[in-house]
Amino acid sequence: MTLSAENLDPLMIAEDWRSNGRDVAIATVIETWGSAPRPVGSHLVIDGDGNFHGSVSGGCVEGAVITEALDVLASGEPKIIEFGVADETAWRVGLSCGGRIRVYVERLG
Repeated sequence: MTLSAENLDPLMIAEDWRSNGRDVAIATVIETWGSAPRPVGSHLVIDGDGNFHGSVSGGCVEGAVITEALDVLASGEPKIIEFGVADETAWRVGLSCGGRIRVYVERLG
């Protein structure tokens, strides 16, 4: 069965994709500080073709997380990535309003 509804939980989508033979990574917000568009526990799931569902932040942060997730799928090694105001990356990915997020990215299965 393939799930396609827009409002489905990203973890349900991940389970569906995995059961259909796709390689899947899950990105989870594990810490926020200041202005952050998504709360701790938010998920973004990514498959090996770069398809994704859910959200960990918005804008360019998600593009950077997807890129990192593809690396995690290739290596099998989980990683923690951080975006924040003290980091030059913050401006590049749209966190110029004073926030920081940490995202844990792992391969499913």
